[in-house]
Amino acid sequence: MMNQQSKTTEKAVTTAEKATTVEALIEMAKKAQEQYADFSQNQVDAIVKNVSEKLTIAAESLAELAHTETGFGNVADKTTKNLFASEGVYHQLKDEKTVGIIHKDDVNQVVEYAIPMGVVAALVPMTNPTSTVIFKSLIALKTRNAIVFSPHPHAVKAISETARLVNEAAVQAGAPDGLIQVIEKPSLEGTQTLMKHIDTALILATGGGQMVKAAYSSGNPAIGVGPGNGPALIDDSADVDAAIQKIIKSKTFDYGTICASEQSIITLATVKAAVKEALIENNAYLLSKAESDQLATILLRENGMMNPQIVGQSAYHVAQLAGITVPQETSVLVAESDEVSQTNPYSREKLTPVLGLFTVSDWSQGIAKCNAILRNEGAGHTAALHTKRLDHAEEFGEKIVASRLLVNTPSTFGGIGASTGLAPSLTLGCGAIGGSSISDNVEVKHLLNIKRLAYHVTDI
Repeated sequence: MMNQQSKTTEKAVTTAEKATTVEALIEMAKKAQEQYADFSQNQVDAIVKNVSEKLTIAAESLAELAHTETGFGNVADKTTKNLFASEGVYHQLKDEKTVGIIHKDDVNQVVEYAIPMGVVAALVPMTNPTSTVIFKSLIALKTRNAIVFSPHPHAVKAISETARLVNEAAVQAGAPDGLIQVIEKPSLEGTQTLMKHIDTALILATGGGQMVKAAYSSGNPAIGVGPGNGPALIDDSADVDAAIQKIIKSKTFDYGTICASEQSIITLATVKAAVKEALIENNAYLLSKAESDQLATILLRENGMMNPQIVGQSAYHVAQLAGITVPQETSVLVAESDEVSQTNPYSREKLTPVLGLFTVSDWSQGIAKCNAILRNEGAGHTAALHTKRLDHAEEFGEKIVASRLLVNTPSTFGGIGASTGLAPSLTLGCGAIGGSSISDNVEVKHLLNIKRLAYHVTDI
């Protein structure tokens, strides 16, 4: 009995210590942010520029650190993701006004002022640890907010080092020390304390479904993003060779760890043969029925969740895990399928180079199949279309239950705004249908409160 009481007391003390540590981080961030709130636009822009430049220099070393710690993806593509965050995102936001008057409507006599939110709580996944920290830090600093990161336990070193470099670069450019904080010993209790704390102004939750739900249940404002499960529809007018090249390039980038990547191909029956031929030409391996069944056994765990052992691994490695022999140069594993269900992994999200291949008889069935896949998982996230027909593109935009509808572009790059005109972002809202508070690509405007000064213009 005494031993049990001792263990209970020890656990309580440990939890209390963790909570106190998180509270101390929030307090430091709050004090720094209160100073930062008085900075001018020029001061803010100088800080953001220096962070961009310093993190660009560190892009490759941080990629190596992330790959070594998590085992996901590959260094070259992780470097590209880091550069997308440090350079691509920076160039999109560098000229935005985020201090004082940001807009005047002379017709309606309304003046808008940008106000920082305060302390932002940021949950970071292990799939994109360093690039997510760079991205969220830049939009937080640009909006005069502080940010406290809650890292995934399996990516703590990479996340902490990235945050350290960001804080160092910010301070070097004149920012108050403490704007960037990290929970270096992450725990469920610590994350919950961060999300529920009275001084947490906003939660940016990028992670698993349960964590996103916890963010929305915290009592604080939150922007949470759910899973992707993007279908790529190829109609009978498409340039099939170009479509498959883009899909393969997208799905193999960092071995499929970006949630906007394609998870399945839906092809019209009239072009199916051309699709399969193009897949083979691009080193895809078309699984037999027996091999598909064999691979399916390792894609999901018994609880129905994605098996972490397959995440961010090469197609060759995934095939080895399933006991399937494929050429070492295999780009993706492709399984023909028809059923859309929670138990069929080929109709679910697979953050690895594995694609389901679904065949439909006509365009209307293609639309229906895309929506069935999205409603199965990933509603509100992303879907892609390959076509030469404007009417198909417009109907796709109107009828598909996704927030990012991408035409003739690799879904990975199109979804995050690298190959499209969408806002460059590594946090992608899914809208109400996907359980998100927004359907946008998260950007600077989402971290600002806007005050409006309105003059009398109409007598009642």
